[in-house]
Amino acid sequence: MKKIDPSKLVITDMRFADIDGAPKRCTLLKLFTNQGLVGYGEVRDASSRTYAAMLKSRILGENPCNVERIFRRIKQFGGHSRQAGGVSGIEVALWDLAGKAWGVPVWQLLGGKFRDTIRIYCDTDSSGGGRDMGKALKARIDAGFTFLKMDLGIELLMDKPGCLSAPLGFLEKMREYKKTVFSTPHGSIDPRAMKGEAYELFSTPHPLTGIHFTENGLDFLEKYMSEVREVIGYGIPLAVDHLGHIPVEDCLKLAKRLERFNLAWMEDPVPWQMTNQYVRLANSTTVPIATGEDIFLKESFKPLFESRGISVVHPDVLTAGGILETKKIGDMAEDYGIAMAIHMAESPIACMAAVHAAAATRNFMALEVHSVDVPWWEDLVKGLPKPLIVNGCIRVPDAPGLGIESLNEDLIKEKLHNDFAVAWAPTDMWNKEWANDRQWS
Repeated sequence: MKKIDPSKLVITDMRFADIDGAPKRCTLLKLFTNQGLVGYGEVRDASSRTYAAMLKSRILGENPCNVERIFRRIKQFGGHSRQAGGVSGIEVALWDLAGKAWGVPVWQLLGGKFRDTIRIYCDTDSSGGGRDMGKALKARIDAGFTFLKMDLGIELLMDKPGCLSAPLGFLEKMREYKKTVFSTPHGSIDPRAMKGEAYELFSTPHPLTGIHFTENGLDFLEKYMSEVREVIGYGIPLAVDHLGHIPVEDCLKLAKRLERFNLAWMEDPVPWQMTNQYVRLANSTTVPIATGEDIFLKESFKPLFESRGISVVHPDVLTAGGILETKKIGDMAEDYGIAMAIHMAESPIACMAAVHAAAATRNFMALEVHSVDVPWWEDLVKGLPKPLIVNGCIRVPDAPGLGIESLNEDLIKEKLHNDFAVAWAPTDMWNKEWANDRQWS
C-alpha cells in the first residue's frame, strides 16, 4: 500500500449519496484527496446537501489534517438544527482523513479515551397502551440494552377525548396535516409538504400554540408511565422525549406527575433558546431536564450551563459542529456539573463519529442509536465488528480514522433517495463558488 505523506495531503473533491431509511433520509459525504485517501462524513437528516456543497470551493486544496483551521473558516456557514449539516458533516470527514493519514483512531487525536465501550440507548416506538410500551422496552432489556428512552406527550392524547385543550379545530388540523407531512420512512417530515397552515402548525414555538393538557390528559400520561414501570421495573434508566407543543406550565405539571418514576431525563420540553423557561422548570421539579440536539457551536450552550437550566446536555455531532465541537461541549458541561448524552439518528458514519467523541469525553453518559430495528443499517459500512452493538454497547475502535474501511456501495445504490438517483455524482459546479468570507473589516 502506498505510504501517505500527511504534510502533502490535500482535498481534491467532495461528493454525496442520499439514502432513505437509515433510519431517516441521510446524505453521506466523501472527501477525496490527492493521495487516494477518502474521508467519510454525513449531513444530518432533513438537512440540505447544499449546505455542504457550497463549502466545497473553500476546502479544495486544503490539507484535511488541519481540521481546526478549516473548521474555523467554514463554521460561519452553519446554523442551529439542520442548518449545521454541511459544516458538521465536513468536519467529521476531516477527522476521518486526519486519522487515516497519521494511522491513529480519531479518539487518539482528541487526546485519548476515557472508556473502551460506549453505552447505547435506543429510542423505542410502540402502539397501544403503557403495558405495550413496557413490553417493547422489556424486549430492549432482553436484547442487552442497559439504558432506555421512549416518547411521552400529546401524540398519545391526540385521539383521546377530553385529554387536550386547544383552539377549536386546531387538533383536527394537526391530525390532518400529520398524515400529509409524515410521509417518508420512519416519520421524517417532508419539508415540501410544509406549506401555509401546515408550516405554521409545526413551526410555532411550544408556548404559543394554545395547546394544554387537561387533568384527564395528565391522568392518562401518569397511568401510562406507571404501567411502563410495572413491566420494566425501576432499576433501569428511562428517559422521555417528544412532549409536544405545550407551554412550560404544562411541562411543569407533567414533570410533577412523573417525579416518582425515576426518569433519566425529560428531553426538549420547550425550545432550547428559552433559557429562562428551562431555569423555571429545572428549579421546580426533581426530574432531570435535557436539551441540545438542535444547538450549533459550544458558545450557544453556555447560557443553559451558566443558568443551571439543564442537568443533561444532549448534542448531536452533526448539529453541534462535528466531533471536536461535541467534545468541547461535553468538557464545558463538566465544569458546571452537567452530564452529556449524545443524540444520534443517522447512519453508521455519524454513529462512529459520536463514538469517538464519547470515548474522549469524561462526562459522557449514553449515546442514542435510532436504527436498532433497521436490519440493514450496519451493512452500510465495512470494517466494523458485526454485530456492532453487543450487550448494549459499541466497542471503541482502534483502527485509523473513524474505523470504517469502506462503504457498501451496492447497498447504497439500493437505498438511494428518489431525488438523487446517482450516488457520488460529480459536484464540479461548486468548485469555484466564491465570496469574501471575512466576518470583520
